[in-house]
Amino acid sequence: MTYWLLNLGFTLVAATVAASYILSVRRRNSGSGRKQWGIAVAVTLVLLCVLTAVFDNLMIAAGFFSYSSEQISGWRIGAAPVEDFLYVLAAALLLPALWQLMAAKSRSRRRE
Repeated sequence: MTYWLLNLGFTLVAATVAASYILSVRRRNSGSGRKQWGIAVAVTLVLLCVLTAVFDNLMIAAGFFSYSSEQISGWRIGAAPVEDFLYVLAAALLLPALWQLMAAKSRSRRRE
């Protein structure tokens, strides 16, 4: 199994949760919710890309782990394979969507 295939599972789960959030916002006709989510995703994505690039390269250079060349595409950012950045995309989609969904659930409980 390649790292692309492994990462695809995580990304599909994250995309499903994100789609659930987007659909719930559309049902409520909340344009500001979609804008907040988009900003949260963008900020999360940028920060996690920078952190992943820095720390993956440091850990690979220190010899903490390595990648089998048969399991990766061969494209790299420094020493880190680009496949590692698919986790970043999954996290950037998943975390803000969960945050917004849980906040909405908390607000609806307070109204009851």
